[in-house]
Amino acid sequence: MTKLPNSSAPHGLESYIRERLKEKEILLMTHIVMGYPSFEASYDIVKQMVEAGVDLMELQIPFSEPMADGPVILKANQTAIERGSTVQKCLDFAQKAAADFKIPFLFMSYANILFKYGMDRFAQQMKNTGLQGAIVPDLPPEEAGDYLTAMDAHGQAPIYIFSPETSAQRMKTIDSVSKGFIYCLARKGVTGKNTDFSGDLAGYLNRCRQATDLPLAVGFGVKDKADIEFLKGKADIAVVGSQTIREVEEKGVRATAPFIRSLL
Repeated sequence: MTKLPNSSAPHGLESYIRERLKEKEILLMTHIVMGYPSFEASYDIVKQMVEAGVDLMELQIPFSEPMADGPVILKANQTAIERGSTVQKCLDFAQKAAADFKIPFLFMSYANILFKYGMDRFAQQMKNTGLQGAIVPDLPPEEAGDYLTAMDAHGQAPIYIFSPETSAQRMKTIDSVSKGFIYCLARKGVTGKNTDFSGDLAGYLNRCRQATDLPLAVGFGVKDKADIEFLKGKADIAVVGSQTIREVEEKGVRATAPFIRSLL
């Protein structure tokens, strides 16, 4: 397994998060599927999210078999692909978003896309595009040597994941190759299902905190202000994904900003 070079200087993404946390008790990260329901609508959604106060954002490159995603995001992936979303169109979209809006953007996708594109070429494109890092849920550290080397070479943060099933030893391994922040799954399973925001989750997040010095983001089931209030003091970033897509599907693109404001 390739380890990232030890450095006392935090990645720029981590520095941004820590600076924002001086002003806010918890940050908000949102998630869109690029090209869903269209690229024009995606841009409008990003604009509304930023103007409503989102602190950072995942831009998902659609994939035919998004194994970590539940039915809501799965459908969005499939629809985006059917409507012509491609990796190149997503790179172009991300470049415009990163240029137009001054928050950090991350790619979220699956390893097959990066392998096909070429790890170093992909990381270089991320840098050129103005992105800060990537979340690749199906690429474990043991199989990520080329990815980690490329990400480090181009100043990109590899975001790795803790789950409630992750052992303390495994958390330490994941922490050793992570930059920016750690993404903590609120429960095992896929995105979009209900999560029990309770003492068990608090205990798990405390275990996560002990395993890393990086900021903690929590996603999978964060749907409303009450969930985010629960996470205050336990995590640094709340991640809202599937619920935004539901709001858009039920009420239209213009529902994005009111929904985001309802969380803050």
